[in-house]
Amino acid sequence: MPSRLEKICREKGLKMTGQRRVIARVLSESEDHPDVEMLYRRASAIDPHISIATVYRTVRLFEEASILEKHDFGDGRARYEEVPEAHHDHLIDMQSGTVIEFESEAIEVLQIEIATKLGYKLVGHRLELYGVPLPKQKKSGAK
Repeated sequence: MPSRLEKICREKGLKMTGQRRVIARVLSESEDHPDVEMLYRRASAIDPHISIATVYRTVRLFEEASILEKHDFGDGRARYEEVPEAHHDHLIDMQSGTVIEFESEAIEVLQIEIATKLGYKLVGHRLELYGVPLPKQKKSGAK
């Protein structure tokens, strides 16, 4: 069965080779935000004939077709995710590199209010928060 990303590629008229299908499937099944190296390792585990150059070209093609979003989370690597169906923002754990997706209606409203106060109509945005885990609190009554 074709992956969600493969269906989008076909809808946009992209030619889907066997290797592109594998890369699309890997991206669709990714629950993280992989970089090209991670995509290459995952795709080549499925098809050992896939080269890293093919992964780079395919990622660039998908990005140019607005199928993938490219992110820079401050770790020096371009990271990718499917263009989401619904808008979300990101919180990046600076210790582990974990990327947490979240939605906040309050933040969305505040951004529109700020743009309006400054004389603009907001047409898009990208929000990335960077943090470290809070220290764990000791349970009361512990000695």
